Amino acid sequence: MKWIMAQARKKEWSPYTAGLWLAVAFLIAVLGSDQTLGASGALENLSGMITGVISPALVDNMYFKFIMPPGITWQVWLLVGVFLGAFLSAKLSGDFKIRWTPEVQWNQVFGPQRWKRWVIAFIGGVIVEYGAGIAGGCTSGLAISGGIELAPAAFLFIFGMFASGMLTARVIYRRKF
Repeated sequence: MKWIMAQARKKEWSPYTAGLWLAVAFLIAVLGSDQTLGASGALENLSGMITGVISPALVDNMYFKFIMPPGITWQVWLLVGVFLGAFLSAKLSGDFKIRWTPEVQWNQVFGPQRWKRWVIAFIGGVIVEYGAGIAGGCTSGLAISGGIELAPAAFLFIFGMFASGMLTARVIYRRKF
């Protein structure tokens, strides 16, 4: 138990430790709920639940009946767990700090405006969620769960994700970092 707490208090985990804990979380998910990890459906579940209260006719379709049922699902609980786990990890490591924008890199490239950070983060989130919906899953669902299951599509996705991330970083930061 001492080793586990010592690892949890580190500001940066080794990739081996993080991979071990990810494998444990994956096994718990599969054994406990017969579901693999994946978080992108939480938004659809919650938005379907809210939309169903406002206008039930909008969620009376095949998508919400069979693919993404509205309500508090295991994906919503997974998302809650991710937030709580990140908070707990930051508190244990002594690294918890509330900040509105990243302190150095963001300010050097985009300036200190908070509204700009919120707008870009929101637009980026919408694009990622839309892409996850088109692809039929998110990074955790495809890359992590698919990688653990050795699915070829997962490795193609991981390659594409890193390649597009490097290209995007080069375009946005223009060799500043």
